[in-house]
Amino acid sequence: MSKVSTAQKLGVVTRVAAQQVRRSRTVRAFGGALATTVRACGRVLHQLWLEVTGVIFLLMAASGAAAWAHEYARYHAGKVGFGRVGLAICFTLTFAWFGVSSFLSVKKKAK
Repeated sequence: MSKVSTAQKLGVVTRVAAQQVRRSRTVRAFGGALATTVRACGRVLHQLWLEVTGVIFLLMAASGAAAWAHEYARYHAGKVGFGRVGLAICFTLTFAWFGVSSFLSVKKKAK
């Protein structure tokens, strides 16, 4: 008769227990529920991320719009060239587009 080590016995017991757990409807139900919950939370967190970044980009665009108005007043007074006004316009439009497109992505993902 061959001697079986304790590690081998534990391995067999573990393997049999794992097989029984895989056959359990309750364990599979909890596993499915957990997967569904994680997937739903992931979608919500991604939507929240897009909305927060959209708001940040729109706030930066508002800051650019204020700079645009300030630089335009200085341009109109003859203190600066049009380059600074053009740069403020480009900055404002770029970040406004980033903010709007972020919200459009949220809307598209919701469908």
